[in-house]
Amino acid sequence: MTPRMFVLVSSCLFALIAVVHALRLAYGWRVTLGEWAIPIWVSWVGLLVAGYLSYQGFVLKNKEP
Repeated sequence: MTPRMFVLVSSCLFALIAVVHALRLAYGWRVTLGEWAIPIWVSWVGLLVAGYLSYQGFVLKNKEP
């Protein structure tokens, strides 16, 4: 796998993660792990982090020769 392809694949995965977080926020899905209910603010953080990493990956992909 070339570095350019790796950046593209990882950027797409981060974009997919950001979309899932956005869907959870939009539809109010509840997530539980065992007895612990994950608060909704975790999806805000996940959306911001995954969205930023996806954006930076696509920027990096376009800068490579």
